[in-house]
Amino acid sequence: MMDVFIHIIVQGEKAMRELEYPFDGKMILRKRKAIRKKLSGQPGLTEKRIAILGGSTTHDVREILELFLMNYGIRPVFYESEYAQYWQDVMFDQEAFVSFKPQLVYIHTSCRNIMAFPDFACTKQEADQLLDRQYQHFEVMWEKLEKQYHCPVIQNNFEYPFFRLCGNQDAVRPDGRVRFVAELNRKFSAYAENHSQFFINDINYQSADYGLREWSDPYYWYMYKYALCPEAVPALAFQLANMIRSLSGKNKKALALDLDNTLWGGIVGDDGADNLELGRETPRGEAYTEFQQYLKELKNRGVLLNVLSKNDRENALAGMEHPQMILKPDDFVEIRADWEPKSQNLLRMAEDLSLLAESFVFVDDNPAERTLVRQQAPDAAVAEMIRPEHYICAIDRAGYFETTYVSTEDTKRTDMYRDNRKRATMRQSCASYEEYLLSLQMRAHIKPFEPVYLARIAQLTNKSNQFNLTTRRYTLDEITQTASSDRYLTLYGRLEDCFGDNGIVSVIIGEKNGGTLDIILWLMSCRVLKRDMEYAMMDTLARQCEESGIRRICGYYYPTAKNGMVKEFYKTMGFEKISGDDKGNTVWELVPGRGYTPKNRVIRMM
Repeated sequence: MMDVFIHIIVQGEKAMRELEYPFDGKMILRKRKAIRKKLSGQPGLTEKRIAILGGSTTHDVREILELFLMNYGIRPVFYESEYAQYWQDVMFDQEAFVSFKPQLVYIHTSCRNIMAFPDFACTKQEADQLLDRQYQHFEVMWEKLEKQYHCPVIQNNFEYPFFRLCGNQDAVRPDGRVRFVAELNRKFSAYAENHSQFFINDINYQSADYGLREWSDPYYWYMYKYALCPEAVPALAFQLANMIRSLSGKNKKALALDLDNTLWGGIVGDDGADNLELGRETPRGEAYTEFQQYLKELKNRGVLLNVLSKNDRENALAGMEHPQMILKPDDFVEIRADWEPKSQNLLRMAEDLSLLAESFVFVDDNPAERTLVRQQAPDAAVAEMIRPEHYICAIDRAGYFETTYVSTEDTKRTDMYRDNRKRATMRQSCASYEEYLLSLQMRAHIKPFEPVYLARIAQLTNKSNQFNLTTRRYTLDEITQTASSDRYLTLYGRLEDCFGDNGIVSVIIGEKNGGTLDIILWLMSCRVLKRDMEYAMMDTLARQCEESGIRRICGYYYPTAKNGMVKEFYKTMGFEKISGDDKGNTVWELVPGRGYTPKNRVIRMM
């Protein structure tokens, strides 16, 4: 029998308000033990082994990072290097580190770990040679990590020095420390651009945002060998936790946006569409315009925009036709404008889009509405919107949409979900469900994993799918190794129809054990549920098993708080249940040679 990791996903992210942006870093430091005690009692946290390799004291970073991760449904198990032993642990195969087998490595270095800066009045050639030596010190470590551990690596870039010998010319002169750090950061970024499992934690930006003078207060280095002041640790840990959440597939997917005093200034039902504040003519109007531009860019990157407004629909649409509107009705997947409670409408919207409520961020200027959504739709995130000039920061700094991979399909997500609305409309006009499916003119491409799609496949395995029978997660490197190994049978499924390309919507990985295939992963996007794609995948799997001499297929179901909808999936595919336990874990068996009957009748294979 195969060795399977059972991952349990927490039901929703009922976040502690103390750890939501904007948070009080000093309070978190002061109450860390009490917060940890409360978070530790949560059921169903997903465990992840994280190595922190530090060039400075990292104890506080580890403790505060743990709080943010548990708040995101992740229970970290840490390895922490001894002080300033980050390089030695990797390069000299420190036994405790090797046996830890990290699933993620975080390298917490800083400007203090630059071994030498250029001498004053040195030549550009001398400065460049020093730069290359410093960069190679890190690159050789990254290459060793990639070769030996095959896991994501998060590396800090460098904050600027806390002093400048030549003032503003320090950014220009070959011997300038500011210039040296900027060039080193560019080299780090270039490496990240060419290595899919390597990510930059941008402390250069974070320190500037926090305030470099406070962030790099030398007192804490001299006293405790802290590379940043203790009060800045929560800010660093929060950004790092957002990266880890993104790598774990837990980032948000959609915005539910209010209209009045959120996307524009004024109340359209009272003031009229012509009198709304938008555009560059007034400071307040400019704030709303820039906020809309920011949202438009999020939409172009793959975030789903939706309207959730207490308004008469005609008034809402009239406001959206304002000539200064950046966002147009076509930029939104769904527009809900009525007088129903927003919490109920958000839950209905999630159901309509085949998303979980935890995929949404609710954005409303009204604190009473925010409170009601927190209480009645607690899985959704709620942005703290105070003043229009700070709306962008309220979304951006919260890290809801932190991204580690952006696929082509991500950029087309709005179109895909809008097409789903068209499909729903067509369904209402058909006499039967089968007639509806046939009218979609569906075409499936089902093939073994191909290099061009590996990043998207890895991304899918890390999303909180409701249709995921084992909830096994894979890194890109693991998917790449699986695709190239004869031990595994792999399939991906792309689905097209008369409305467009749904992209890759289903993935199967089976492990060959003699004449048996153990299905260790089967997942499918909820966007295409009840479209018979599962039958097309099963037919292809059964045929390939017969062709490969596999006589027996075993399927495994491990229950989570989210995947109850597929507990009887294998039964519908013709499998027989052969075992189960009191936790709901079940094992199923199918023998294709006993006359498996193909089930797909509505999808044409390409």
